[in-house]
Parts: sequence; structure tokens; C-alpha cells
Amino acid sequence: MHHWNKNDFGSTFHWGVSTAAYQTEGCPDTDGKGLSIWDVFTRKKGAIYQNQHGNVACQFYQRYAADLQLMHELGISNFRFSLAWSRIFPEGRGAVNARGIDFYHQLIDACLNLGIEPWVTLYHWDLPYALEQKGGWTNRDVVGWFGDYAETCARAFGDRVKHWMVLNEPMVFTGAGHFLGIHAPGRRWLKNFLPATHHAALCQAEGGRRLRLHLPQARIGTTFSASYVEPLRDTEPDRGAARRVDALLNRLFLEPALGLGYPTADLPFLKRLEKYQRPGDDALLPFSFDFIGLQVYTREVVKPTWFMPYVGATLVKAATRKVPYTLMGWEVYPESIYRMLRQYAAYPQIKRIVVTENGAAFEDTVRDGRVPDPQRVAYLRDHVGQVLRAKQEGVPVEGYFAWTFTDNFEWAEGYRPRFGLVHVDFDTQQRTVKDSGRWYQAFLAGQAQKTAPHSATT
Repeated sequence: MHHWNKNDFGSTFHWGVSTAAYQTEGCPDTDGKGLSIWDVFTRKKGAIYQNQHGNVACQFYQRYAADLQLMHELGISNFRFSLAWSRIFPEGRGAVNARGIDFYHQLIDACLNLGIEPWVTLYHWDLPYALEQKGGWTNRDVVGWFGDYAETCARAFGDRVKHWMVLNEPMVFTGAGHFLGIHAPGRRWLKNFLPATHHAALCQAEGGRRLRLHLPQARIGTTFSASYVEPLRDTEPDRGAARRVDALLNRLFLEPALGLGYPTADLPFLKRLEKYQRPGDDALLPFSFDFIGLQVYTREVVKPTWFMPYVGATLVKAATRKVPYTLMGWEVYPESIYRMLRQYAAYPQIKRIVVTENGAAFEDTVRDGRVPDPQRVAYLRDHVGQVLRAKQEGVPVEGYFAWTFTDNFEWAEGYRPRFGLVHVDFDTQQRTVKDSGRWYQAFLAGQAQKTAPHSATT
């Protein structure tokens, strides 16, 4: 057991929190905003837990000033948020909505006035519905639409925003949104997943190029969801299943960006992407990102199965394995973040890594103006400890952003899973800082921690 604190990460390490527009802003049609695919998807009966939606969410559109003030009081100096594409282009393209641009000007200025550095994500899953009606991510024209949107944002905000992320977790919005159909826009099967995948991979690089064109000095990244994948048993079939799942979850969008192409050797079904590839695409997929955003919550343990098409593997749930898990059903396994930092750092093309999301959902209750959440405190402390372990071993990790600042709309799960450092009563919009928020505040102020970041936590 040894003591460690924030100073062990060095003075240039970025500490922050992450959020997303649709999950927090509300006001889906205020001030000229157009509909997004999530505005429409949440109207589908049964699509979301208890038919909930993000029409009000945290009212961040109206309450951002007070929320940023609270962030400042907690000593959080970096804020990752996303721009709602359909606030800026109500139709996804064409006419710019000046009031949408104004809102983000005000938000960025409010951050800077409090000494909070804005980190902007261009796309966090809320495609303008007008573009979905033209095929959305399955239409190759999305590359031009997205490029123009990226360029508009660079021109509008690039004088004050120094850190940019192109896409949030492309594997999730293509997989859940275009193969499983459980996220917006609710498309399913390979006929949607494959074109959406290739076009998102092209957009990932194109967004980077458009930002770089206008903002040569900016730090440009993109973010990936990642989970350490392990075989259930130490047998060749199980190891094969783990390799395939790792290729799908952790490599599918990363490797094309690094100039390595799609991981077809480990996932032969990806050869069907060729149908959507044009001559010259190999040169359009890579972009030299300044940093890679890594978003880790759990590990996955897998076994082979004949029933799962294309991948031939299935995840073995944490509950089945009788290990601790969160409200999302995800195993609490802090070493996963260390393993994924090591795995990403092994690519020579990756210069820097920032943990752009990490957090946990548990049952939270307000008691006498407090929200005791010891499980989340332990989760955050142990994961930060594993980030330190990786950093001490030479991994070029330069930041850690907790997911998320306030409880919010958690996609298909609605408002049930609470990930916030700050509790939100969605009936009254009352904010209450949780014990985890107080822990983060104390940690950021230099309070020592007692865990052993150098030893595996099991």
C-alpha cells in the first residue's frame, strides 16, 4: 500500500469531466434547432426505458452558467462537451442557424471566464434527422456533410477552443444504431452497419483534416470505446473468440485511422466492406491525430458460440460470473483501463492518449442533502490509480475525464442509470454534489489516496 496524489501525474496532466449535448441540453427545438435522430428515435414506443426522452434532460441549455459555476467550485478545470450538429445546421447542411452558434459562443466564453478549458466533441451521436432521411451514415454524402459541419465549427470557435475530438465512440453508434437497432436511428443488419462503418471511418479522418486546415495549432483527437477482452477459458477456441471480439470492439475504427486498414484478418466478414470502398479510400482513412481519446468502463469476458453470426463469440455477463458489477451490468474491473492504455500505447502511431471517459452508474439516493456513493468513489479512485500505474510504466497518457458531471439521459436506459458526480432531481432540476463529486474535488486539491496503483486489483 502506498500513498499517491494528483501531483504524481505531473503538472501538465489534464483533469476534467465529460458530457454530451443530447444527454444534457434539452430544448430540442428552441432557437431554431432542427430535429436530431435521437429527438425522433425517443418517440418510438418501447425504444427507451419507460419511454423517456431528452426533451428536458438537465436543462443545460438554460442552466449552463450555474452548472459551470458548480464545476469551477469543485476545482474541475477541463470540460469536454459536444456540439449539437442540428443546433448549428437545422437541416444538417445549407443554412447555418446563428442562434445555435451564439449558444456555443456563450458556453465557450462562460467556460473561459471561469478558467475552465473547453474540449469540444464534434459528433456525439445526434445526427440531424434531415440527413437521416437522406440515408444518414449509410449515405456516402455524409462525408461531405460532416466535413462542412466540422469546418463551420472550426471557423466559429477555433479562436478559443484548443482541444477538439472528431467522433465519439464510432463503434457504438454504428453497432448499436445500425446493426442492433437499439440506439438511434434504429437501423439493423449488415446492410446498414457496413456502409455506416466505412463512412464513419472516412468522416473520422475527414473531420481531422478539415479542423487541421483551419486550426494548424489545435490539438485534434477522436475518441474510442474500449474494453479489455479476455477468454473465459484458456483454450484455443476461447482465445479465438477473444481475438475476434477485440478486433470488433477495440480495433475496427482505430486501425484505419492509424493507416493500418480494417482488421479483416481477425474478422473476415469485414471484407464485405469492399462493396462500399472506392479507389483512393485507403489514403482517405488515416489521419495523424494529436491524441487518442480512450473511453473505458469495464472488461469483457467472452466464449465462442455458433449462434452469434459474423463474430462467433458471446459475452459472459458479470452476474453470471458472480463478480461485482454496476447498474449497467458492467463488471467493476479497474485493471481494464490499465490494460487498454497499454494496448493502445503499443501502436507506434499513437503519440498521446487522454482518458476521455470513465465512470460508473449505481443506485443513488439523496439523504439530508448528501448523496453517499462509496462504490463510485472506490471505482473512480481505483481507475485513476490504474491510469497512474500505466503512466509510471511509460504510457503517454495525458489526461483523465470522469463521465459524467451531472446525472443525465443515458440513451436507451433513460434516466435510470446515474453516472454523475452531481445528482440531478429530474422533477425539480435540483443539483446535489455526491460524495464522489466531493472526493474528486479533494483529489484535485491534492488530497492523498491510499491504493496500490502498481498492483493488480481483482
